[in-house]
Amino acid sequence: MAQLQRLAIAPNQLNDQQIVLTSQQQHYLSNVLRLREGDRFIAMDGQGSWWLSVLYGAKAQILELISVQSELPISLTLMVALPKGNSFDEVVRYCTELGVSCIAPVISDRTLLNPSSQKLERWRRIAKEAAEQSERSIVPAILEPVSFTTAISATTANHRYLCVARGSYPHLKNVITSVSTSDILIATGSEGGWTASEVESALQSGFQPVSLGRRILRAVTAPIVALSLVAAAFEQ
Repeated sequence: MAQLQRLAIAPNQLNDQQIVLTSQQQHYLSNVLRLREGDRFIAMDGQGSWWLSVLYGAKAQILELISVQSELPISLTLMVALPKGNSFDEVVRYCTELGVSCIAPVISDRTLLNPSSQKLERWRRIAKEAAEQSERSIVPAILEPVSFTTAISATTANHRYLCVARGSYPHLKNVITSVSTSDILIATGSEGGWTASEVESALQSGFQPVSLGRRILRAVTAPIVALSLVAAAFEQ
């Protein structure tokens, strides 16, 4: 199955063992992937299900359900203070490939980006494309950007970690070895890191400050390193 192309669909496109393709999906399958009528591909609903499907014009026929074991055994949310420019595109793409469950962009005291609704749509499209490419069964949720204060007060994760660039804090890789729950949230800052007041607010909201190492990482690099450490600890 690995050689077959993959296409993310919405659950409401399923109708009696058939997939009703959108015009954009038809264009992608026929003109980008060069599939012809009768060719097979894998449809994924982004919620854990894969189907072997065959293309028939504006529709696809489902042939069989495919069992996929490509997800991390934990639910991992990344709370990321938005970096400047288009750098968040990279965060979404690479962290989706690494297995993140949810990405929560936040506006911190040092955030320079003021994202539009078009940015959110772009990030969700990148997540879908990265999930297809990396053969994931789930497309991670990309939440609407909110303030850091709002985000930390709303989280319900059992284990919450705030990555802090400077200070004598335990390394994340050492802390997560004692975690038994499958619900983890990790927060990383924007350029310049978190302010002292933000760190204090996070502590009051049940976050544990942690280190990602002795080097100062870029705002784009930190979430990727954090996710890699957690994936390495929990993936069998």
